[in-house]
Amino acid sequence: MSKNSPEKVMEVAKRRGFIWPSFEPYGGVAGFYDFGPLGALLKEKIIQKWRHYYVVKEGCLEIDSPTVFPEEVLEASGHVNHFTDVMIECKSCTAAYEVTDLVKEFTGKDIEGQSREEMKKVIENSKIRCPECGGNLGKIYDFNTMFPTEIGPKGVRQAYLRPETAQSIFVDFNRLQRIARRKLPFGVAQTGKGYRNEISPRKGIIRLREFTMAEAEIFFDPEDPSHPDFDQVKEENIKLWLAEDQENEVEKLTEVKAGEAVERGLVVNELLAYHLALAKKFVLDLGIKEEKMRFREQVSGERAHYSEETWDLEVYSQKYDWVEVAGIAYRTDYDLSRHSEYSDSDMTVFYQEKGEEEGKRVLPHVVEPSFGVDRPLYCVLEQSFVEEDDRSYLQLNKELSPIEVSVFPLISDDDLTERAVEVHEELKGEGIFAEYDDSGSIGRRYARADEVGTPYCVTIDHQTLEDSTVTIRDRDSTEQIRVKINELSEIIDRLLDGKLEFESAGEPV
Repeated sequence: MSKNSPEKVMEVAKRRGFIWPSFEPYGGVAGFYDFGPLGALLKEKIIQKWRHYYVVKEGCLEIDSPTVFPEEVLEASGHVNHFTDVMIECKSCTAAYEVTDLVKEFTGKDIEGQSREEMKKVIENSKIRCPECGGNLGKIYDFNTMFPTEIGPKGVRQAYLRPETAQSIFVDFNRLQRIARRKLPFGVAQTGKGYRNEISPRKGIIRLREFTMAEAEIFFDPEDPSHPDFDQVKEENIKLWLAEDQENEVEKLTEVKAGEAVERGLVVNELLAYHLALAKKFVLDLGIKEEKMRFREQVSGERAHYSEETWDLEVYSQKYDWVEVAGIAYRTDYDLSRHSEYSDSDMTVFYQEKGEEEGKRVLPHVVEPSFGVDRPLYCVLEQSFVEEDDRSYLQLNKELSPIEVSVFPLISDDDLTERAVEVHEELKGEGIFAEYDDSGSIGRRYARADEVGTPYCVTIDHQTLEDSTVTIRDRDSTEQIRVKINELSEIIDRLLDGKLEFESAGEPV
């Protein structure tokens, strides 16, 4: 068994309806991708799994808010002044480039966080010229990457497309803390679109101008940065690339347990360490291999203006090297204090711990686990694509597979076809994502189902007409079992959620 090339993964993704560049008939626009019928289903399943972790299990409140923000909100948050990338233009053809990306592409070096003068020296010493025309590059300057817009027909109010979902949560904090009954800690979650006017996105789906985010803001008493369930994750191993090692150009991972990371001061507090471990569990549950995962501590010069400590959860990609799929940040009380000041609102919480005679008023601090959805989706596709012998398939986690079952008549026979259509409708009626296919040979149909990661294929044959049984074929092993039709949907459900082993689900064929 061998993993295939990322180029072939993207070819399959485009051809079979996962993802493709947007606006193709008009030449496309860099930084925008469409999710096709299968990609949209896979993306929604990733979001639902994230929701299970953070809304269902962690108990975060969930909101849904506008994607257009009035300027004053983003002035208060600091994005108007600080949400910038470092840009450089060609003196000849005026093509624009993001400096850190350009340098990494040419030299392999990561200069994120360096001063403008240091960046300029790297470009000069490395003799980097314009990739488009070979011309000389000009001055380095900051470019605000928010998309500006206006509210109202006469543009009476300046606005921006939101760069993150988090600010709505902070603006809504007083309402949310009342709903949470003024108990700390509590979390608020939101999924939705974010926008970043990237200077020169040249990394396909990894660098988008419109992307889907899944963020949670965990509000807590700064004097008590604990988590009630920390004991459940304190033995979880996490691999850390410390900022100190990066600054010394040492590519060494420090592997520690989450509890030890707090004790040694490698992670600032228990709550942040808990969310590192939880983020790892979530990404593992998507089917990403542990050996392809690490946490990289952001160095001081690259941290966002609101962050005291941030860890990027990175996944290794054959095509794009290490890809950030989530950031877990300690935002202190930056956001609440700024919005409190700019809106003249009191955003403190008055609460009383059990057993305490007097309550206290606190301006909460925040830990933020912030996930992209598009990047982990690509990483899932790349890591799950397998080529062996004469077949290739997507070895997706069964519960993430866009199509859960494919239903086939063995041959184009009216009686078999009629019964196969009935079985297909019955499975759909039970809430199972099922596809019907009677085109070509049974071998070709199996191959098509494998290629998009369908975990099970149900075949209706002549024996079905005699005893009302069907065969189920397993994607990974290609083994088959025989089961009764009236038990089929229950068996498929149990196979998909891992409560039933394939070998014991029916009679081997």
